[in-house]
Amino acid sequence: MSKRIEIRDLNIFYSKFHAVKDVNMVIQPRSVTAFIGSSGCGKSTVLRSLNRMHEVIPGAYCTGEVLLDGVDLYDKAVDPVRVRRQVGMVFQRPNPFPTMSIRENVLAGAKLNNARLSRTEADELVEKSLIGANLWNEVKNRLDRPGSGLSGGQQQRLCIARAIAVSPDVLLMDEPCSALDPISTLAIEDLIKELKETYTVVIVTHNMQQAARVSDQTAFFNLKEHGKPGELIEIGPTEKIFHNPDQQATEDYITGRFG
Repeated sequence: MSKRIEIRDLNIFYSKFHAVKDVNMVIQPRSVTAFIGSSGCGKSTVLRSLNRMHEVIPGAYCTGEVLLDGVDLYDKAVDPVRVRRQVGMVFQRPNPFPTMSIRENVLAGAKLNNARLSRTEADELVEKSLIGANLWNEVKNRLDRPGSGLSGGQQQRLCIARAIAVSPDVLLMDEPCSALDPISTLAIEDLIKELKETYTVVIVTHNMQQAARVSDQTAFFNLKEHGKPGELIEIGPTEKIFHNPDQQATEDYITGRFG
């Protein structure tokens, strides 16, 4: 299920604004890759390009290739809706559907994809997805209550359960812990380590300690000056990036000299 992503000469534009320039990288299956860098350097834009989510902004387009196991996600024959099913997204702030129960939230993606599930199949999918998000034991006796009634950390895990219920190959996470308290953050980090057993996981984070704790590979993005496109400065094993980076700019950012 987990798949390899290869990005070749990716340039991302918002109308005339060149947001990200010449990104080349490989993201290995069954691993966690962290995108780090200062605000505005393009890391979330690159993350969203991996499931064509940036295209929902009018005027957004890109050049280059994003290959998922050799298939270019930007090929004219590829359906963006199918891409977003294969490459799931968890956002910065937990966003369960407020009028839906916990159960309905988990099933929402499957229903959007026109999956016809019997009651038994639906029950099994809900349980499997909530177990996968480490939430089942906390909510199994209140599945018909609103998802918005959960704590922030539980809501974020509910959103992860919703994302994995459609059986994606890749899971993208855009600062998934930034709105959470330290205990909830730890629960999500533990979950990320488990999810990589099944999925290719890519996470954007401003938290250097988090990147060091959860990722196998780290990509550092930077902005040479305001108004210029963001660039990938270097990518490598997390241990190397944090302790022996090739670029001075990477070391300066990680040690807090800028950013």
